[in-house]
Amino acid sequence: MKRPFGQNFLFDKNILNKIVSCSGVTKKDTVIEIGPGLGTLTRLLAQKSKKVIAIEFDKKLISQLTKNVSDLKNVEIVNMDALRFPYENIRGKFSVVANIPYNITTPLLFKLLEYKAKLHSMTLLMQKEVAQRIVAKSGSKEYGVLSLTTQLYTKPSLKFIVSKKSFSPPPKIDSAVVHFRVSAKPSFPVKDPALFLNLVKTAFGQRRKTIKNSLKSFNGLTESLDMTSIDPSSRPEELSMQDFIRLTDAIYAISYRG
Repeated sequence: MKRPFGQNFLFDKNILNKIVSCSGVTKKDTVIEIGPGLGTLTRLLAQKSKKVIAIEFDKKLISQLTKNVSDLKNVEIVNMDALRFPYENIRGKFSVVANIPYNITTPLLFKLLEYKAKLHSMTLLMQKEVAQRIVAKSGSKEYGVLSLTTQLYTKPSLKFIVSKKSFSPPPKIDSAVVHFRVSAKPSFPVKDPALFLNLVKTAFGQRRKTIKNSLKSFNGLTESLDMTSIDPSSRPEELSMQDFIRLTDAIYAISYRG
């Protein structure tokens, strides 16, 4: 059975137990599960946590899901689009553990990070390629906007690969489990996080261009490159997180001096 959002069912108990173990959830934790399907992972999470809020979009699955977890008193089922769920209404902090629907992986990740002040951690099963982009370091072909924007507020760790053969129906590609330790404040101090994100998106939006050309619209760029000793002919993927932060801080200082 295929899910409308590109989700595929994972029934392998060994893998599901590894996901729960990677999440580190305890009886003190409220857990959000996105795309619970028929509740196999939900049951395992309920045994380890204080409460599970299972958000399922597919109305056709709700009846069977409800029946499958009816004996669990600490599970709340919500029939809703996870991209529209009011996470701000959850009492206290929460963690997210989910087998994410493939075609909403990136928007869902950014949606969840809007609530970073309330978010303790995320343990997400996603496409292997997306996972590799998230944990990528400078100099690699996977490194880009997703790497930098995610790593600014989280410490992501790729835990293990899940073969496509473990799913029903099997997707076309393998998956991976990524655990994120989330911080309300930037993991690396930066004077203007919004400017940093704008700088990164602009640079990688013209990936083949040099930094000098792709970022020429930013006030004080030439002076900032001199101040930071960053080579103007560098490509975006050659700049580390610290390089982008130094460049952001220099542009910020020039823009607001005086």
